[in-house]
Amino acid sequence: MSDKVEKDEISGTDTTGHEWDGIKELDTPMPRWWLWTMYGTIIWAIGYWIVMPAWPLVSSYTAGFLGYSSRGSLETELAEATAAHADDRAALVTMDLGEVKNNAQLYQFALRGGKSAFAVNCSQCHGSGAQGAPGFPNLNDDDWLWGGSVDKIYETVKYGIRSDHGDTRIGDMPAFLTDELLTKEQINDVAEYVLSLSEERDDTAAVDQGKEVFMENCASCHGENAKGKQEFGAPNLTDAIWFYGKDKDIILRTISRGRGNVMPAWVDRLDDATIRQLALYVHSLGGGE
Repeated sequence: MSDKVEKDEISGTDTTGHEWDGIKELDTPMPRWWLWTMYGTIIWAIGYWIVMPAWPLVSSYTAGFLGYSSRGSLETELAEATAAHADDRAALVTMDLGEVKNNAQLYQFALRGGKSAFAVNCSQCHGSGAQGAPGFPNLNDDDWLWGGSVDKIYETVKYGIRSDHGDTRIGDMPAFLTDELLTKEQINDVAEYVLSLSEERDDTAAVDQGKEVFMENCASCHGENAKGKQEFGAPNLTDAIWFYGKDKDIILRTISRGRGNVMPAWVDRLDDATIRQLALYVHSLGGGE
């Protein structure tokens, strides 16, 4: 490599003085348009630093000459959207939920708002499609623990299940083994009986014995026909819909240790209009009574 600067005979351009294997590097200047573009971006960047939020500080950031904030912009847009639908929200709160369907515009407003609120607040437990999961009810079918009318759904969403609200719904499943209410043999017989309500079982003796134990200990909540009672949140044990699963080990665990899942009360988290939207949306999924 040489440090001698020469003028290229062909192009007339100075070389940089660098040479590799007989090849000399030309010192070709950058195009004017490229230089002006670069200078323009520098000027634009300096201007951006001045007018827009740009520099992080210890606990905040430079607000900029314009004082723009994406969070503030969002809050403004949300406030405008809320104001635009103020009449619909007011009507939704004052109108009986059963009559909302008769107002097509208001009903569609409720469904759109309910779908959005469900995605933000409820999908984490019930799934994005409200299909549920073990311990979290499927809201698309017609099996309802606490009632599937729009008013019952509204009450469930508002006050929750076993929540810390004074008006919550309470219906705990006793822990029959933990609390020494039944023996392991009796619990096994009850499990066989419960399974026999929806499928054939080989151990008919256990089924017969389990039915007796069921009538004495379980029928008060689940009913003598085992179809459940909504006032206690006791599920129907005769269908193919299972809250925690149909595996016998799961049923044994449920009877032995009890169940007491909690659904939060949304009355202190969401306004009444949003809760009503949720109730109408859930009711519209296909399984509402």
